[in-house]
Formats: sequence, structure tokens, C-alpha cells
Amino acid sequence: MNAPARISAERTSAPTPADLAITIRDERFNRDTTPRRWWAGEPFGTAWHNALSATFPRGEAFFIEAVKAHRAGADPRLDAEIRAFVKQEINHTREHIAFNKLAENAGYDIKAIDKRVEEMLAMTKGRPEILNLAATMALEHYTAMMAHEFLANPRHFATADAEVRDMWRWHSVEEIEHKGVAFDTWNHATRDWSKWRRWKLRSLMMLIVTGRFFKNRWEDSMNLLAQDGITGWKARWGLFRYLAVSPGIVRRIFPAWLAYFKPGFHPWDHDDRDLIGLYEGEFEDALLPAE
Repeated sequence: MNAPARISAERTSAPTPADLAITIRDERFNRDTTPRRWWAGEPFGTAWHNALSATFPRGEAFFIEAVKAHRAGADPRLDAEIRAFVKQEINHTREHIAFNKLAENAGYDIKAIDKRVEEMLAMTKGRPEILNLAATMALEHYTAMMAHEFLANPRHFATADAEVRDMWRWHSVEEIEHKGVAFDTWNHATRDWSKWRRWKLRSLMMLIVTGRFFKNRWEDSMNLLAQDGITGWKARWGLFRYLAVSPGIVRRIFPAWLAYFKPGFHPWDHDDRDLIGLYEGEFEDALLPAE
């Protein structure tokens, strides 16, 4: 049994737990399985998560570069956390590429989603790199909020294909573990800024990211539902009900989203590592130590 690696350097600043373990879980999913087209057990959760997954390969590569661009001068602990973050995100990219192939094999055309992400990321070229880090920090908060909900509330994947469910749970565990890395990198990169300037930019970026995130994911989900022949009010109500009523992930993450705007906020204000224990131990042989 491989124990989770501890990053031993002292934390010089930030409320990230001193005993935080960022573990590289080298797991592979969905290689030799053929889940049903509606792997979530119904079309709306399937469409929402397929739309999310289609953005991850390019999106996570963007996150990696945005964080790495500001690692110079980081204290030894943050430097180690950034390296572990990068390794986890590389594995996430690999597994979502495999999952996206399953969606395509099931008959979904997700190329338009990938193309939009490519075009949006092209627009970030040449702008100040600190803006890319601010966007990454906001999006990492989204992934952490959803990860918490996926692990805390089994209803989200209650009727899902077992191996697909395990992939999302694995991804969620690692998103919780590294949820403070982009934020701590931001604090390092903006250490000479005033608290007001930090708060203003991260808050404005969260509002921008939120608007684009929901607009694009809604449109992407509508497109995928249309490929199932579900359109009009039935598609709109079904997706709204899935997101806001039951299981209602958007409704349930709202308090955590609102907390982001609190002056002095940090992702580890809420230590939810206990959720990792709901998953850990099931896949012990896949644990690799972070360097």
C-alpha cells in the first residue's frame, strides 16, 4: 500500500493545511467498456457532464500553463504543490480524452465544443498572464465546488454507469486536494498588490467567468440534447430542473460560489478532505507519491 505523499516544506503563508497531501493517482478508466448512450441514466445529466468533459483537455492545459507562468520565486512548499497540481491535471486530461471518445462513439458530435474552447483560449494570447491566472483561479473554484458536491451527494451519479462514476469521483478527489494551488500561486504572484486590488480583480474575473461558463455550458448541453431529439421547452426545463432542482448542483454550490467574494477568502476556509476518505482506499494500488 502506497501512503499519500506529504509535501514536507514549511508553509510560509496561506491557510492551506500544513498536513495537506496531494497524491498522484495514476488511474485509467473507460478503456474497455461501452456504457449506454445516456450513461448517467437520463439525458440531462449525461448532456451536462459530456459538455463539461469536452472542455477539459484544452482547459486543463490552459490551467497548467497559467499556474506555471507564476511559479518563479515560490517557496519550496508551493513549488512542490504546483508540480503535483501539474501531474494531476495531466492525468485528468488523459482520462477525459478517453471519456470524450466514448461520447463520440455513442454518436455525439462534440467537435463544436472543443472548437469554441480553442477559439476562446486563442483570445487569451498576448494578454497579461496574471489575467490567465485569475481566470484559472475562478475556474478551479468551480471545479472544487462541483467536486465537493459530487462526493458529498451520491444522488448526482446514483444511476450512472459504474466506471464513468468512478472517473468523476477520482477527478473530484484530486480537485479537492489541489483546490488551493492556483489561489496560493495568485497570492504569491500578487504579493506586492494591495488587498483591494487583489479582491477587485479576482471578484471581477469570477463574475466574467461565471457568465461565460453557464452561457457556454447551457448552449453546449442544448446542442447535445438536440442530438438526442430533445429540443424546445422539454430540453430547457429538463436541464434547468437537473441543475437547479434535483439533484440541483447549481443551487447547492451557490453558497460556496458566494463565499468567493468575501474579503480574505481562501479555498481552504472549508476543509473538506474528509470527503476524500469516501473514495480513498478503493484504489490503493494506483497511488503514486508527489515529488
